[in-house]
Amino acid sequence: MHDRGDRGDRSGEQWFICKRDTGICEIIKADNKESIANSVETWGGFASQGEAIAKRIGLIRAGKCQPL
Repeated sequence: MHDRGDRGDRSGEQWFICKRDTGICEIIKADNKESIANSVETWGGFASQGEAIAKRIGLIRAGKCQPL
């Protein structure tokens, strides 16, 4: 048996990275559909917030997103 611990994994919860017209990328829960729809570019859905944060860091390093 594997103990997954509390890594933010909650069944059914998804996270997205939404790029705004300012170039800043925000991490948004999937239930915030209006915010996701109003983004310039979107990546996801990710199973955990931590996974989305790691991807956002990669997007910043690649020059696709601006840091806060």
